[in-house]
Amino acid sequence: MSKMKICRARRKFLGEGLGTFSIDELQRIEQQLERSITKIRVKKAEVFKEQMDQLKEKEKTLVAESTRLSEKYDSYSSQQANNDDRENVVEVEAYADQSSPSSYVETELFIGLPETRTKEFLQT
Repeated sequence: MSKMKICRARRKFLGEGLGTFSIDELQRIEQQLERSITKIRVKKAEVFKEQMDQLKEKEKTLVAESTRLSEKYDSYSSQQANNDDRENVVEVEAYADQSSPSSYVETELFIGLPETRTKEFLQT
């Protein structure tokens, strides 16, 4: 196509310089434009559908990843709770060892002034 024909066709599709066309030519241009718009709309719908499919796949991937991370966090949390429980048991056992019967603990009850208590303790 020559450059002149391309410019004329472009002006025709833009609606410029239509005064010299007959009714038949204008109807033919209108039909061409309607076919072009239909093709464009079909292509647009295809692109939207492809994008929707891609986004649905991405959503599935993200949901799976979220589930996996949630399970990992739950197992980590329960493991951490078990470790905390074990540490508490170790602390209790250490405390129990300190208060074993072999440790000396004064269990007598003294009533009175501190001087009296000291004198009584020294006498025994």
